[in-house]
Amino acid sequence: MDVDAHAEELASTLGIDKAEVKADLENLLEYSVPIDEAKQSVRRKHGGGSGGSSPSPSTVDLAEITTDHGNVTVTVRVLTVGTRTIRYQGDDITIREGEIADGTGTISYTAWQDFGFEPGDSVTIGNAGVREWEGEPELNLGDATTVAIADEEVAVDATIGGDRNLIDLEPGDRGRNIEVRVLEVDSKTISGRDGETPILEGVVGDDTARLPFTDWDPRSAVEAGADLRIEDVYVREFRGVPSINLTEFSTVTPLPDPVSVNEDAPRLSIADAIDTGGMFDVEVVGTVLDLRDGSGFIERCPDCGRVLQSGQCRSHGDVEGEDDLRVKAILDDGTATTTVVLDTELTAAVYGGGLEDAREAAREAMDKSVVAESIADELVGRAFRVRGNLSVDDYGANLDAEEFAAADDDPAETARSVLSTVRSRAATDGGAEGVTEAAREDTAGPDHDGSPGVGR
Repeated sequence: MDVDAHAEELASTLGIDKAEVKADLENLLEYSVPIDEAKQSVRRKHGGGSGGSSPSPSTVDLAEITTDHGNVTVTVRVLTVGTRTIRYQGDDITIREGEIADGTGTISYTAWQDFGFEPGDSVTIGNAGVREWEGEPELNLGDATTVAIADEEVAVDATIGGDRNLIDLEPGDRGRNIEVRVLEVDSKTISGRDGETPILEGVVGDDTARLPFTDWDPRSAVEAGADLRIEDVYVREFRGVPSINLTEFSTVTPLPDPVSVNEDAPRLSIADAIDTGGMFDVEVVGTVLDLRDGSGFIERCPDCGRVLQSGQCRSHGDVEGEDDLRVKAILDDGTATTTVVLDTELTAAVYGGGLEDAREAAREAMDKSVVAESIADELVGRAFRVRGNLSVDDYGANLDAEEFAAADDDPAETARSVLSTVRSRAATDGGAEGVTEAAREDTAGPDHDGSPGVGR
């Protein structure tokens, strides 16, 4: 996009300095405002009106819209409407956002003013801008957009309204309504954009899942044990899992009946868990193949908590480390692998001793690695049930364990099942997994007794 050319055209039309026009355009484009709408905003700012006539935007089906479109006209059914405030060019602006649909598909939208439509309305939206948001086209409804009631109801194959179970929530959802029990809640003060800001953080649950939440406008009704209907929340990704966010526009209503909460996490294969892209509360069962570097007796940076490498923090350089215990175990169930991370408490339970015991063992051996070796003797080749929070990124999958216990299944039988799956894969893939298979054969030995089981 040649911003210079657009700035030159506007500056000439408006009779103002090109540098000022370019700065205004770049500011708007930084927020993914479509170029046509950005130019309209600059014209209005400098008293240039609409800038003359332009071709009427084409009428399209939602399935046809791509990020190459400029402005479009669509006739749709409103599925959801959410409201929140964002900081834009130093000002707080209230936006509406959600999803709309027609017979061909669904698309997200952001409206920079209140057009008055509600979920279930059939409307014709004229001159809506198209922008790219997280790799997908999204409609941008601005000052130049028109909204009118459609002549006929638009039939759609999509859920109208924001009511969802927790397990159905995904990052990017807006205008969602949930009925939940508050399981945990903490009051905190953070350094926000307006200085010290009080918030509530915690966990909510229903009979399908548990998820973390943040209430940015703390309410007294949000307390542990409360059964609530919460309307107009949005969902974003935090540490690899969906996180529910309440704003000043969210409504919280106590429910007369208790919300049923499933005490058990959904048990999935590791592959299925990874395919979700991240889960806050999930249970998997697999065999520990090995421990990763950074397990056992470690040192952390006192400033940021990162694990030190040769006494160095990658953010703070040479620091005096603080001792800690941690396990990073490679867990395999025959479908995929994940790195299971045990915190200080769970690691101590597996190790059979705390930090002081680890320090003493390292002093006697004059080698910190003896702690990791001892832990490996307890874990490698054995099957475990792990419950915790799964995050997935470009580097792989990590499961931060909250419970870690010996599996009820026979470890040797689990190992044999893993090997059977791997051998089938190797036959299909021409032996591509031979190295992994050889490593796993080392874990399929005789049954082990007294496998540790810990949880919290």
